[in-house]
Amino acid sequence: MASSDKAVVALIGVAIAMFVIYRIYIWLQSSPRSFLVERVPINPEIQPHPAVDLLEKAGYEVLGGKLKIPLAFQVNGSALYSRLFIDYVAGKEDADDLYLVILSRPRKTMEFTGSSVRDLLLPYLLIYPNCSGVLYVDTAVSAVHVIRFGKDDGEST
Repeated sequence: MASSDKAVVALIGVAIAMFVIYRIYIWLQSSPRSFLVERVPINPEIQPHPAVDLLEKAGYEVLGGKLKIPLAFQVNGSALYSRLFIDYVAGKEDADDLYLVILSRPRKTMEFTGSSVRDLLLPYLLIYPNCSGVLYVDTAVSAVHVIRFGKDDGEST
């Protein structure tokens, strides 16, 4: 076999290997067990709420309505189920940013401390890592809080 034949066979082998690795990656991303979703699903049914007006006044466009994220856990062999809710999905009118919107609840208030924000909002940001952040809307005081996820560089004390 000539050296040019060997080079062609090697190139074909590399191309096949790259294709197989790519298809495995795509298959893993579409697996129902994967929480890493490329994009936030959009529910076209938008329920009217005072928060929609607050978001529009703040320069956001409401793109989608309520989403339910089902969760399942295995604890000592027993299945436990729960869910997270996203009230709206919004985008910045002049950018490609996509935000998850969470409305304040009287029974589940959020203090603006690192631990409170972490406990209440981190699951959303981990499930949809490609979103720009969370808009926490407090209709009682007519406020829209923009919360983005970042990693501490270890310098803070």
